[in-house]
Amino acid sequence: MAILTVNAGSSSLKLSVIGDHDRLEAEHELDAPGAEIDRSELDAILGEEQDGIAAVVHRIVHGGEQFTSAVRIDDAVTEAIEQLTDLAPLQQPKSLAALRAVSERLPDTPGIACFDTAFHQTLSPAAFTYALPARWRRRWSVRRFGFHGLSHGWVARRVPELCAVKPAAVRIVSCHLGAGASLCAIAGGRSVDTTMGFTPLEGLVMATRSGTVDPGLLLWLIEHEEVDAGELGDALEHRSGLAGIAGTGDMREILERASDDEDAQLAIDVYIHRLRAQIAAMAAALGGLDVIAFTGGVGERSAEVRERTAADLGFLGVCLDSDRNRAASTDAEIGADGATVRTVVVHAREDLEMVRLARPLLA
Repeated sequence: MAILTVNAGSSSLKLSVIGDHDRLEAEHELDAPGAEIDRSELDAILGEEQDGIAAVVHRIVHGGEQFTSAVRIDDAVTEAIEQLTDLAPLQQPKSLAALRAVSERLPDTPGIACFDTAFHQTLSPAAFTYALPARWRRRWSVRRFGFHGLSHGWVARRVPELCAVKPAAVRIVSCHLGAGASLCAIAGGRSVDTTMGFTPLEGLVMATRSGTVDPGLLLWLIEHEEVDAGELGDALEHRSGLAGIAGTGDMREILERASDDEDAQLAIDVYIHRLRAQIAAMAAALGGLDVIAFTGGVGERSAEVRERTAADLGFLGVCLDSDRNRAASTDAEIGADGATVRTVVVHAREDLEMVRLARPLLA
């Protein structure tokens, strides 16, 4: 039974056809830097792949409190997903556009939605509660949700296989580093803490997103500089992060420029500083650390980012082998012999995690 997975990320739209025994039968990636999707290109791909597709599984970034597991898509589910758009304005519109486009092309094929927030339903109240007025928390469900759950969920399953350990016995800091970026503290295969919060803006410095900033600063901009909510939201989502410091969110370009460009070097320094600090915080949430896993476009492809990140984490027991790190491609161990914390590169397979979650709904 072949399943088509549709993964709308921050800067691309990925489609995979997964056959029996999790065999990857086809894979496509479309550039999609904004909320719009090239319908003609998508239609051409669907025309190639639609024969034999038994179901379509969509990655949806935000499921709120309503969606805590995968669900069959119908009009009510689509409407509920749309109502959550304000909480993930950079990602949710693209996911909805892909959902509608595929549903129009394959109207008789069952659709299933998998949610990035669902993996973090295991967060404790201490981890998900904001110290805000109780009335706000009750009325508007103001809490930390966490994101990239499909990627972190795959890491939770794949790392024990790579390291030949039992899932219950390993504490992992999963580093999903791409255009969007987040960390997840995983113990016993479950999310214990994560860096993103109520929206995907919280946490690490990202390609165009600011990550965590002092809310007092935002209040100051509103009160003293009369920056309105629309401009503030656009700046935090689209004109901040690496792009705000270096003028581009492309880590490859920034690394190439860093030797003779002060802005590029500052962007890397800020990015790594926040990343290292948050890895240490995740290790504290776990009460110790056994494995660091790098995944996502930057995490998998940039040996330099991995090296810089690990450089000052020796106090946690992290030490990379330079040759292994430079040679690593996918699903590889890059830690030095004797390091007390193992370090691995994990190829992001959100598609397989989506298929795993969807199959019980198709039985």
